[in-house]
Amino acid sequence: MTTLTHGTSAPGREPATGPRSRPAGRGRAPASALLAKGVVNGLLVLAACYTLLPVSWLLIAATKNHRDLFATSGFALGDLNLWANLRHLFTFDDGIYLRWFGNSMLYSVVGSAVSSLICVATGYAFDKYDFKGKERLFGLVLGGVLVPSTVIQLPMYLLATEAGIVNTYWALLLPALVNPFGVYLARVFSEGHVPGEVLEAARIDGAGELRTFTRIGLPLLAPGFMTIFLFSFTASWNNFFGALVMLNDDHLYPVNLGLFMWNSVTQQQPEYYALVITGSLVAVLPLIAAFVCLQRFWRSGLTAGAVK
Repeated sequence: MTTLTHGTSAPGREPATGPRSRPAGRGRAPASALLAKGVVNGLLVLAACYTLLPVSWLLIAATKNHRDLFATSGFALGDLNLWANLRHLFTFDDGIYLRWFGNSMLYSVVGSAVSSLICVATGYAFDKYDFKGKERLFGLVLGGVLVPSTVIQLPMYLLATEAGIVNTYWALLLPALVNPFGVYLARVFSEGHVPGEVLEAARIDGAGELRTFTRIGLPLLAPGFMTIFLFSFTASWNNFFGALVMLNDDHLYPVNLGLFMWNSVTQQQPEYYALVITGSLVAVLPLIAAFVCLQRFWRSGLTAGAVK
């Protein structure tokens, strides 16, 4: 006969125990982590409000007529007059605003597309080819990133005068083709996303260098191309000083320079206020659309080369 003593158990039977207690703090985030998360989220909310506040004011102000624009506070709604303001904007002075808007699209879309292609091809060449003075030349390109665009506007104006392209479309299109930062970004992207083995396989199959780039390199560099295009598009759309220096004919103005000229006469002619505000609202729509439509490309482009 087997006698069981206290604290022992029969063979094959687990000892009876009480409910297991969880270690303190397990499954529960520390107070410091919750506080840090709350602070970060609060700062992000404040940054979002700070960013959206001017756009919100612009949207509300564009819906007001001339009387409500000055009689009500900035964020107070008045009579809905947005469609009338848009109609007045697009028909004023024989539709000059639409001409400015089209000029901005020409300078930004065409110039940025060609500039991005040049940057991608140059960055690809710096990455995949070896030639004498390669790193020194690339260092010279990086030096161009450090030079503010406003510093070179006067030399560019003098060069444009010698070339006879002042007050023409070429005065803004040609300088937009030079983008040192785009070349740097394209090289980094090429290092991380264009395997050399794939290019060697194409060369073994008999593909020339141009065909290898257009059929293999360029498709792999598409996210980088779109990232550079987005940056170039934003810079070209906001290029105010270059247009102010190069252009005298109001039919060649981009939209930002045209709005500046309208705003300069608002003290003498207050009715221009509504035109400037409504025109500013329309002018930001292409930038918003570009960022929304191309965000998946520039997100991947910004992290290009971070992990190989």
